[in-house]
Amino acid sequence: MTSPDAIVIGSGPNGLAAAVTLARAGVSVRVYEREDTIGGGSRTSEVTLPGFHHDVCSAVHPMAYASEFFQRFGLTDRLDFVTPELSYGHPLDGGRAGLAWRSLDRTVDGLGDDGRAWRNLLQPLAEHADAVGQFTSTSLFRVPKHPFTLAKFGLRALEQGSPLWNARWKGDVAPAMLTGVLAHAIRPLPSFSPTAAGLVLATHAHAYGWPIPVGGSQGIVDVMAADVVAHGGEIITGHEVTSLRELPPSRAVMFDTSARGLERIAGNRLPATYAKALSRFSYGNAVAKVDFALSGPVPWSNADLAATGTLHLGGTRAEIAQAEQDVAQGRHPENPYVLVSQPSTFDPSRAPEGKHTLWAYTHVPAGSTEDRTEAITRQIERFAPGFRDVILASASKTAVEYERYNPNYIGGDIMAGDVDIRQLLARPVVSLQPWRTPLDGVYLCSSSTPPGPGVHGLPGWNAALLALKDVFGMTTAPSLAPDSVSQP
Repeated sequence: MTSPDAIVIGSGPNGLAAAVTLARAGVSVRVYEREDTIGGGSRTSEVTLPGFHHDVCSAVHPMAYASEFFQRFGLTDRLDFVTPELSYGHPLDGGRAGLAWRSLDRTVDGLGDDGRAWRNLLQPLAEHADAVGQFTSTSLFRVPKHPFTLAKFGLRALEQGSPLWNARWKGDVAPAMLTGVLAHAIRPLPSFSPTAAGLVLATHAHAYGWPIPVGGSQGIVDVMAADVVAHGGEIITGHEVTSLRELPPSRAVMFDTSARGLERIAGNRLPATYAKALSRFSYGNAVAKVDFALSGPVPWSNADLAATGTLHLGGTRAEIAQAEQDVAQGRHPENPYVLVSQPSTFDPSRAPEGKHTLWAYTHVPAGSTEDRTEAITRQIERFAPGFRDVILASASKTAVEYERYNPNYIGGDIMAGDVDIRQLLARPVVSLQPWRTPLDGVYLCSSSTPPGPGVHGLPGWNAALLALKDVFGMTTAPSLAPDSVSQP
């Protein structure tokens, strides 16, 4: 077998983004994947009953439209998406709900006395969503291209990430609805880093919507893999790389692994100071997931919630903050925050006719072995009485089982590293080019690098562009646009 110019370890969205970029530049690429199927956090499979297709990790993709890599790659020209008009919903007791429509005006109209405050918070960001995407898509040490938008974003993140976070609100619906988005980051609230991440998601909800890939998240990695192969690359599955010594000679190696995975595989070849920095890189708390096969749609108390692909369950702002504080202190909340997706509402290919799939996860302490099926079911039943009656089957995954499924999820941390303030700046080290390691030709291209977690391909793209410049002397980014040979 001929040795390639570049090797990519891992076939998640970031590894494949690196492989696409290198292959499009004419570099011969080989991807090694530990599992028998590609995808990392973007796999889709039948985990409950035959004919029910569940997303194993990621399900809804706010960055599918916003990511500069995906825009250049033409993802939406290669793969069908459904974008609900209702980006996300937040049920409250008594049949009430906060509804975040793609239309900011419609959202504001539904929030009563807090509508104006919602507009003042998010309209300046949604109107400049591309600028928000640009300064949140790379290292925070880069000079921002849109400093005024950055200032507006920063002030809002400071406000909603501080004890002043309730100052602008009069009722309980709007703050609860915003808190449901901020809680995605698995951090105590209020605090700055989850608020910054959540504001990006909330911005995209009104600017682009939160799209769902038809057929499942697997389609995203499948079209990327097809492009790699169409441009001369190889993808080898069922092959775990445990040491750099195992690899054939190459000029560049891209690690779509956690920082700990890089440390383990590179071993004593890493300089001691860099290895020490990697060992200090910390991992956050975790998720426990349950997939449901249903005989019919979820019977939400508020009928409008049937029209959204994403729901945040947990009640009021105070209730969600308490649940996240419990997790941070090593406890399993009695009243947990639950993130829910119901893709079969919009994509009937996910389940047999008349049936539905439901995707749900909750936050738990790192390394948890607790099955949270009952806690998740109870929280859904709270806002959808009769939910238990439509369950045909369920399949759960504990935090420990998530790490077993994907070693990059240390302790069940799907973020590949905590997203606290320190690690927004040092991900995994403080550097203008954090994707570059001290080893010649070796790069880290996973969510352990900027801009961090999410299905957007940006760490892989940033790392590959750096490798093209450092190793192959190419300073112009290759075209990633669809062509006749790259379609699956």
